[in-house]
Amino acid sequence: MLRWKGYFWLAHTPKVWPKLDEGLRHRLRALQLKQWKRPQTIYRELKARGASDGVAKRVAGNSRCWWRNGDGLIKTVLTIAYFDRLGLPRLS
Repeated sequence: MLRWKGYFWLAHTPKVWPKLDEGLRHRLRALQLKQWKRPQTIYRELKARGASDGVAKRVAGNSRCWWRNGDGLIKTVLTIAYFDRLGLPRLS
């Protein structure tokens, strides 16, 4: 267990860690969409990561709302397992 996680585990805040973990992944998804910028790039990258045609079109069609998209359909593509493969440690 990480030292800081073990230290803060002593506090009685079991609901805080899952919320922080979810918020962190939401931010990472939104930043990924912001980095891809254009709808064509978003569509292409989502399809390369295994998204269905409908999901990729809906997310790419609403490309300017990257923060809102970061908590929507993109969760079906950039899942918790995706971030695990990237090596992102879980907080909860």
